[in-house]
Amino acid sequence: MSTRGLEIVVESGGVNVRPITVVSGLPRSGTSMMMRMLEAGGLELLTDGVRQADVDNPKGYYEHESVKGLHRGQNDWLSEARGKAVKIVSPLLRFLPDEHTYQIILMQRKMEEVLASQRVMLSHRGETTDRYGDRKMASVYEDDLRQIELWMENHANVRALFVSYNGLLVHPQPELHRISEFLGRALDVDAMASVIETSLYRQRR
Repeated sequence: MSTRGLEIVVESGGVNVRPITVVSGLPRSGTSMMMRMLEAGGLELLTDGVRQADVDNPKGYYEHESVKGLHRGQNDWLSEARGKAVKIVSPLLRFLPDEHTYQIILMQRKMEEVLASQRVMLSHRGETTDRYGDRKMASVYEDDLRQIELWMENHANVRALFVSYNGLLVHPQPELHRISEFLGRALDVDAMASVIETSLYRQRR
């Protein structure tokens, strides 16, 4: 029998608890690529396809519109995410309710690349790219990430794995095995590696 995508179920008080896999990070940090990799590895995703692929994410965004309501307490949909992976941008993580178990893959990318990629995306949308300077935006993002790390450390229902976007593109196999072990699933790491397209690494610094 194939073990591809096999899930390890955690027993809690005699009840099977299927953790929610959350792919998170700053905008433009590689979260869409990670979702695509998890799908290739055999993990079911929770997406709705509302946000279509475009020039900035030609392979798709892998989002679910309901995520945007987390900060308003709209979280009933999370029960659908048990045993699946869902993409949630890092500023919204602190609004996740305590009744679920989360295993968070937090994508990390060089800050100058994140900022450069965002400028390009805003330009494509016809939006202003100089509302805030890079130094100010970097400070805001870094503070947000520190707050998220503290939030994760203080929640017993949260496990986290930090994954370098830059390192993943250079040496994928060690990182992919780490991810598979972290999730407790026999993911197809070769299939995951096959979806990496370095040609989409367009804001290299």
